[in-house]
Amino acid sequence: MLGTIRDALKVKEIRKKILFTLMLLVIYRLGSQITVPGVNAAAMDKVGSTGLVPLLDTVTGGGLSNYSIFSMGVSPFITAQIVVQLLQMDIVPKFVEWSKQGEVGRRKLNQVTRYLTIVLGFVQSIGITAGFNTLSGLGLVKSPNIRAFVTIGIILTGGTMLLTWIGEQITDKGLGNGVSVIIFAGIIARFPSGIKEIYRDYITNSSSADLAKNIAFLVGLVIIILIVVQFVTYVQQASRRIPIQYTRRAAGSGSESFLPLKVNVAGVIPVIFASSFIVTPQTILMAFQSHSGDQWYQVLTEIFSMQTTTGSLLYTLLIVLFTFFYAFVQVNPEKLAENLQKQGAYIPGIWPGNETIKFMSGVLMKLSTVGAMFLGLVSLLPLLAANLFNLPQSIGLGGTSLLIIVGVALEMDRQLRGLLMKREYVGFIR
Repeated sequence: MLGTIRDALKVKEIRKKILFTLMLLVIYRLGSQITVPGVNAAAMDKVGSTGLVPLLDTVTGGGLSNYSIFSMGVSPFITAQIVVQLLQMDIVPKFVEWSKQGEVGRRKLNQVTRYLTIVLGFVQSIGITAGFNTLSGLGLVKSPNIRAFVTIGIILTGGTMLLTWIGEQITDKGLGNGVSVIIFAGIIARFPSGIKEIYRDYITNSSSADLAKNIAFLVGLVIIILIVVQFVTYVQQASRRIPIQYTRRAAGSGSESFLPLKVNVAGVIPVIFASSFIVTPQTILMAFQSHSGDQWYQVLTEIFSMQTTTGSLLYTLLIVLFTFFYAFVQVNPEKLAENLQKQGAYIPGIWPGNETIKFMSGVLMKLSTVGAMFLGLVSLLPLLAANLFNLPQSIGLGGTSLLIIVGVALEMDRQLRGLLMKREYVGFIR
């Protein structure tokens, strides 16, 4: 990818896209350091041991630990997108109608997504502020009252909407998918502090007798991370090509093409769903800190904590279940069979209609089985490693982070290669 970037910087148009993207990311990073007025960010250190801050801080680049104006990141926007997408599955007839109206319908759905982002962002920001204020011993909000919480909610919601706008600008005028690039930048921004913490724990604070052992351990850890990254990259690019035959009337020559289906059809969405399912109960439990000694509270904390074996297993199970669910959301066998019939296409050896639906459902089940095992393994390994070896969570290299980093890097590489190839073709034609 570095070679592709080096070649792209030589092209003026592509260089402008890269510099424009970097400029907006600098604005994002600056905003992540601006603390919300009326908040004592130092109080967040008291709740750092709960493990919830690093989990919520994964996609904000440290914005939540600073309680900055970008503390919420783009998570409300992502949640709104998921909700609107699910409502298009014959749940809300109006949304189904808009989804079939092309560009006009897409704009209407985007507008609904923005309104829902505002609502979710406001409710989530007030809830998290109130919860963290309780966990910090009422030290987070300097003057805790309704007006202060509403003001903080408005500021954090405004920060989310500004990040959403920045993401749209990157998508239109920059490089890559804007929201994904912002999350990617937030995750990368946490690496220096994580590496610094590892260096302090294993090198600076270790005795001379343990120094060689710790260095060997860190070298082995780096090798394992590189192997996992290579494995994730390979699976993310892997796909199954289903042959598609076109009739002479539709294609003119009876040509054959392929329908590529990724092995990981659902992408990173199941991991995001599972993370939300785990985080939401933790957020609610923050309001019941006065019952921390009760048995029911301790049991729920054990179940919904990423730092326990039970919580890690529940997290993995949810990922597996959501993988099967969202794979059929992404690729609807009924709609796919209908579109093939409209295009005068068919799968060789498979009758159009119900037979095609059954065939595609079977293929999706097989791919989802492999994809679920892949996502579960990638998400569980970093959690187990962090718990077994007491690695700092601030490094942010969890399952979700790793999948996003690899996915965004591959997408940006494909886009850069496409732009370079397009320029070569244009130059050849001229």
